[in-house]
Amino acid sequence: MHTPPMDGKHIVNSERLHGLDALRAAALLLGVLLHATISFLPGAKFFWIVSDHSKAELLGPVFFVIHVFRMPLFFLLAGYFAHQALQKKGLSGFIRDRARRIALPLLVGWPVIFSGIVAAVLLAAWLRNGGSMPKQSPPSPRFTAEDFPLAHLWFLYMLLLLYVAMLSLWCTGNLAGWSRLLHAAARLAMPVLAGVAGPVILALPVALALFYTPYWINWFGVPTPDQSLYPGLAAWVSFGLAFGFGWALLPHTELMLRWQKSWYWHLAIAFILTSACLAMTGLTPQLLPAVHDWKKFVYAALYACAAWNFCFGLTGLALQCMDRAHPGVRYLADASYWIYLVHLPLVMTLQALVSRTDWHWTGKLAAVLTASLLLALISYHWMVRRTLIGSILNGKRISRTVKA
Repeated sequence: MHTPPMDGKHIVNSERLHGLDALRAAALLLGVLLHATISFLPGAKFFWIVSDHSKAELLGPVFFVIHVFRMPLFFLLAGYFAHQALQKKGLSGFIRDRARRIALPLLVGWPVIFSGIVAAVLLAAWLRNGGSMPKQSPPSPRFTAEDFPLAHLWFLYMLLLLYVAMLSLWCTGNLAGWSRLLHAAARLAMPVLAGVAGPVILALPVALALFYTPYWINWFGVPTPDQSLYPGLAAWVSFGLAFGFGWALLPHTELMLRWQKSWYWHLAIAFILTSACLAMTGLTPQLLPAVHDWKKFVYAALYACAAWNFCFGLTGLALQCMDRAHPGVRYLADASYWIYLVHLPLVMTLQALVSRTDWHWTGKLAAVLTASLLLALISYHWMVRRTLIGSILNGKRISRTVKA
């Protein structure tokens, strides 16, 4: 159940792993900012429950940039930490741990979160209709496999599918005697994939999957399985590849030192490629499917390559800046999972409440972000951190002596 201990050259100082933990938390917390901006985007009435009359074209690039890298980065780190947990806990322990920390929050949390989203939708409709409910309501989901509103909890569902896929491959390799061959292949491939050409090589499968996605609305990047239990090809390839790469990276952790030394030019390339994508599709949301021609493939390739350069650059930056534990960062890292789980109904409700005011969008966005994060943090501190819920989400009870 465990791989042999790694020698010294394969070990990055364990303190530096605090940078990866903080980066995973940042990827989750950026989701709060991402969702908070949507009601202020031009055309929000076509894809969000709240469309504020105060619009901000400036937020288009903000949303776009975050959306390029956030989920690929999250799944890369998820794969790395999953392999680490498997080594530490063994197969049966890993399955119990992920059932408790991922499957249970999805099964128990989804009805509560979805009820909160429905309440926010009703409030937004009531306010939009001048204090009374509209006579006609939008069609409700059918709750079938093809039409199931996972909302933002789709990432938990996708994680469970990836765990099953990776463990199946891992167990098959052990039983069939392929493990040595797979490890040998990884030793040859990982230095190349983690090197200068890595983002280009890793981007190619994602670009092809996006190119062959029918009716792809390219401004919104990789189509997420938030409305179906059947992830599309692009989701499987993009998030599955990131997860698998993170998984394979654990025995070769020293390769991250390359990113620590070269994070700045990875990020420079990522921003250049992202700017090229925005130049092709526009700064504000475009809701028409991309025309299936060579420009679609060029855009998909630029988009995927930007995402992977962001992953390399941000990981290197986190390792460079977070080389030791910090109590405040540790606290936020512990809280980030809970905050992301509960934030969406809070954000939607607050967006609905401020949408009828005459404030400037900057004030509204600040109010939505501040209030949602504050409420989520308060609930985490008093209801979650030292309770059974906290032990389920974070894997252990937090000692009362730990202060931040």
